[in-house]
Amino acid sequence: MIIALCIILVPVLLLIVWALMSPGKIRTYDDPKSLSEKFVMDINGAPNGFFINSRNTDNPVLLLVSSGPGTDDYVFTDKYEDMHLEDEFTVVYWDYRYMGIAYNSKADTGSITLDNLLEDTYAVTEYLKTRFDQDKIFIMGFSGGTHIALREVQRHPENYYAYIGMAQCVTDSEENDTVMYNFMKDVFTNRNDNKKINKLEAAVNHLDSGNIQCKDWYTYVNLLHEAGGGTIYNKSEFEGITWPIITCRCYTLTEKINYVRGMKMYRKTKLADELDGFDYRQSITSLDVPSYFISGEYDYNCPWKLVEDYCSKLDSPQKEFYKIPDAAHSPLWENPDVTCEVLRTIKEKTVNG
Repeated sequence: MIIALCIILVPVLLLIVWALMSPGKIRTYDDPKSLSEKFVMDINGAPNGFFINSRNTDNPVLLLVSSGPGTDDYVFTDKYEDMHLEDEFTVVYWDYRYMGIAYNSKADTGSITLDNLLEDTYAVTEYLKTRFDQDKIFIMGFSGGTHIALREVQRHPENYYAYIGMAQCVTDSEENDTVMYNFMKDVFTNRNDNKKINKLEAAVNHLDSGNIQCKDWYTYVNLLHEAGGGTIYNKSEFEGITWPIITCRCYTLTEKINYVRGMKMYRKTKLADELDGFDYRQSITSLDVPSYFISGEYDYNCPWKLVEDYCSKLDSPQKEFYKIPDAAHSPLWENPDVTCEVLRTIKEKTVNG
């Protein structure tokens, strides 16, 4: 009887503790012109979510276009408390339609298309320009969000001071797979880890061209995390992504569950198919605004060498590539002091000339 009661009560108590650890509150500040908001609003007929942090709303707006696409990034700001980009910008973390805090179980998944997300980006930009009385804003795509941000800057350069690509997606060709493979093979060889090498070889095809083609992305990415080149340097996917979602305070318990539901939903949308087969070195060869790229020195998810190559080939009024030490795929949160200083420098030389 006691054992049965424990089996029932322990999960209930854990759920209660988890709920108490999930108040759904974000950072707040005491500064006179500070702002901390978390809200959902309609954009082009669909719910979109926003987290806004600023110590001074007179600062330029920076729209952070979330990764995935379909993965909210405010969770990292919540968990990595040393990151204070809001000192320099009014930072807007955007949850696309039906993802993150905007998730809806009755979502119109057919509306989650590249064209609609680009129209949403335009509408969000116009909203922010009007609300904060600014003629232009900064836009920063992170990882999968660079697909959206880069294309929108090409469409409407007049709206932006600059384009910033953090962990820029460059290509999904075999070239990307090959750079990842070579990094992992070197790491596991140096560790004398034959078990990991065998797993790696089982996850790829060796092409006649000499390139590598991934055939098991799930295994490939897990191995990348184990090699130290994943989302957070030298952290597993559970440590770097899953645990922060579970323990963050910025989501309620329901929002945490919906976070995962929205992320999974996005993987099954038309958008996922529309983003296949890209190489921006061929499709977007110029931008009419200053363009900056930020990569971690251990980022082999979106390999920094390919980002540097793209930056060198891009025609832009001003451009620069920044490689952040002691960071992999998420330099803003892994090495916040260096990355925020880079972004402050970008702001100063772009806005103030």
